[in-house]
Amino acid sequence: MSEPLHYRSTRSAKHAARIDEVIAAGLAPDGGLYVPEALPQRDASDFDAGQSLAQTAASLLDPFFRGSSLAHQLPAICREAFDFDTPLRPLAYRDDAMVLELFHGPSAAFKDVGARFLAACFRRLRGDAQAPLTILVATSGDTGAAVAAAFHRQPGVRVVILYPDGRVSPRQAHQLGCFGDNVQALRVDGTFDDCQRMVKAALNDSSLQQRVPMSSANSISLGRLLPQMSYYAQASLSWWHQHRAPLNFIVPTGNLGNALACVWVRDMGLPVGEIHLACNANATLSDYFDGSPYSPRPAIATLANAMDVGAPSNFERLRWTYPHDHELRLQLHASSVDDNAIRDTIVRHARDHDEVFCPHTATAMHVLDGMGSTGLPWAVVATAHPAKFDSVVEPLIGRQLAVPPALAAMLQRPAHAEPMAASDEALKVWLDERVESARAAAG
Repeated sequence: MSEPLHYRSTRSAKHAARIDEVIAAGLAPDGGLYVPEALPQRDASDFDAGQSLAQTAASLLDPFFRGSSLAHQLPAICREAFDFDTPLRPLAYRDDAMVLELFHGPSAAFKDVGARFLAACFRRLRGDAQAPLTILVATSGDTGAAVAAAFHRQPGVRVVILYPDGRVSPRQAHQLGCFGDNVQALRVDGTFDDCQRMVKAALNDSSLQQRVPMSSANSISLGRLLPQMSYYAQASLSWWHQHRAPLNFIVPTGNLGNALACVWVRDMGLPVGEIHLACNANATLSDYFDGSPYSPRPAIATLANAMDVGAPSNFERLRWTYPHDHELRLQLHASSVDDNAIRDTIVRHARDHDEVFCPHTATAMHVLDGMGSTGLPWAVVATAHPAKFDSVVEPLIGRQLAVPPALAAMLQRPAHAEPMAASDEALKVWLDERVESARAAAG
């Protein structure tokens, strides 16, 4: 592909945008999600064996950035963002399965990949811009900390994190509130779906946007979603170079961003085989893939709290990718895993195999366990370090977990979050008040 790639909304083909405009905006003007006009096609032979994650990412994403102001800076952006590994680790107790560990970044969750890439793009896109930009983030647990870590103390940017009060783990809540400086956490008296709705309403308010320039760092932003394709590409290409066979994935998912990244890598032509979605007791997706009409519903609280989503935003992009229900249901499988099964999976794997997983990864391990021997190679996607969920995991396995150094440093800081009603208007008023306060302080 030599021509620049353009992007349009999932809801309208009227306005074509470049990737730098898409990243800056976050959400399309009509409230839809940006998608490429067509997915670039690639082949395994386009990639050298043994490439680093940063090298794979730069090559994979090159067609998406061609013709934009960021195109020539893409390799540097990838080197800056991807300075940690996402290893594909064999499981000792079975020869047909591996774990793709995505939790070796600063906040100990896979969200570090997209957040750090997005922050590196914003540093270049904003340059010497005078007007401060507010990054709004709705989080069910992990996104907020990754975005906060990526944008902490970045000049000209303020991060506002909304999370459902009492529905994230204690360590997640501490991470969200421990940054200070240009990062503000709001604990919302509601669910993640409330937080997500509030963020979208603010971003879609043109009058508010004029007073408070805003963008998004959720997976509704392509600047978050596109880089997440990199670790699926790297893992599948590594397997392909060694075995000349596609690699199959089991992906824990709530809002569908991580899963959609895997789907798009396969649709681009890289060697990804079957994709199985592991959901918690929020069964919107598993019911749909079992044949029921798509029916968003209120989220319920589970042990795998970062997946507590009843109305996954990226289903809109998934439907753009496969417009017809019968076609979409042929592309993916989905299973719902309840809290009892999560507990049992964590206990069994710690006892029998000395493998400790976070509750989200445990949903995918439960799906793998139920498959038995398939004759296919499977990679379970490990989305977060289990130490982030010590209040769940440690009582089940009967011992303390070692805490990664970056997480330990965050836990040493004081943390604070402001209360917020689960109201679109409450967030808009809060944003306006903060702008007025900043102006008054500036004289």
